[in-house]
Amino acid sequence: MKRTLTTTGVVAFILAAATILHAKDITVRGKLQKTVEAGGWLVVASDAKYLILNAKDFQRNDWFKESTNVEAVGETKDVMTTAMEGTPFEAKSMRPIDQARAASDNPRVTRVMVLGDSVVQAQPDTAIVTIAVVTQNRTAITAQQENATKTDAVVRALKAAAGSGAEVKTSGYSLQPQRVYKANQPPTITGYEARNSVTVTLNDLTKVGTVIDAAAQAGANDVSGIQFTLRQDRQAHDRALSEATQEAVSKAKVIAQALGGRVVRILEVQEEGFQQRPPVPFYAGEVTMAKAGVATPIEVGALDITSKVQLIAEVEM
Repeated sequence: MKRTLTTTGVVAFILAAATILHAKDITVRGKLQKTVEAGGWLVVASDAKYLILNAKDFQRNDWFKESTNVEAVGETKDVMTTAMEGTPFEAKSMRPIDQARAASDNPRVTRVMVLGDSVVQAQPDTAIVTIAVVTQNRTAITAQQENATKTDAVVRALKAAAGSGAEVKTSGYSLQPQRVYKANQPPTITGYEARNSVTVTLNDLTKVGTVIDAAAQAGANDVSGIQFTLRQDRQAHDRALSEATQEAVSKAKVIAQALGGRVVRILEVQEEGFQQRPPVPFYAGEVTMAKAGVATPIEVGALDITSKVQLIAEVEM
């Protein structure tokens, strides 16, 4: 092994092997700083120090002084120096860079929080109709018995009209006194009201009007509500969730660009839940006014499946 003495203002011993390996050029950015060794110079980067072996090649430039931000291109060397301060580095080129450029070489990182939402329309596959029989009489027992007779007829009519695939069940029952209030007098009971509510769940939405008409003809006199829903909602939900996430990511990128940076990674994603917004059904007239032979028209609209996503992104500027 041959030992060669090289002077660069810094006493160094270069260990050379029989086969010389040429390192790949690297770019070093940092501030110029004098070393503890006489005549020695460093480039102090954010993560390391580089000892300039050939500093004399650049010292004639007026910008070559302490605290100047420079960019140097060269390669590291397998060199032993007196103090071994920094990684030995032979610069092929070196130039000053301004403070703005230096700051950009040490990017600042911040976080942004955005909210993405999406609305997807889907056709409902289930209808829920609540129908009631209301009877009144001066005595409680008579109101109750009349209600039981009419409700039995309504339930039989509902099952026939809805078909075997439907579900018919009692959803509420009440028997309450009817009171008259007069000034400075205790309330007086004038009669009783019995209410029996039946809920019908249908998979065939074309039968909704027929079910209402059958119930009215059998004695039902109150339709409490019609609700349309989507039981098989996975596909629509996944689509809404995907679109809400894409919107959140797009918003994060727009904010990053406005700040002069870029999104480097997504730190956190949280789904804020989804919901179905039911369509408003349309049906003509009151149940008690339905005419024989004329079906109650029910127009079923689309459901709005909504999804929201909160996202936290890391932005490098």
